[in-house]
Amino acid sequence: MQQLYQAADRIEAQLLRDLLDRHRIQAAVFGDYLSGAVGELPADVYPTVWVIEDRDLPRARTVLQDWQRENANRASARSWVCHGCGELLDGSFDLCWRCGRER
Repeated sequence: MQQLYQAADRIEAQLLRDLLDRHRIQAAVFGDYLSGAVGELPADVYPTVWVIEDRDLPRARTVLQDWQRENANRASARSWVCHGCGELLDGSFDLCWRCGRER
């Protein structure tokens, strides 16, 4: 078992673990509740994602890099107007939150 990633929070760690699971890579999240002890533990209490099988680590790193690249692209995407209902949406959305139409 080897550590793959230190997440910013429990949600990010779980999203990555779920993505790895969809790629048939067994992973586990450790330390996901440590943030509740902030102030009594050292400041470095972020959850970590670990790959269970060492042989899966190279594939897991590729999945992680693709995921980080996709997240960076979404964060820098421009806002858009839905052609279905005219709603202004943040660039990180691919579907309109109001009517469900694709970008």
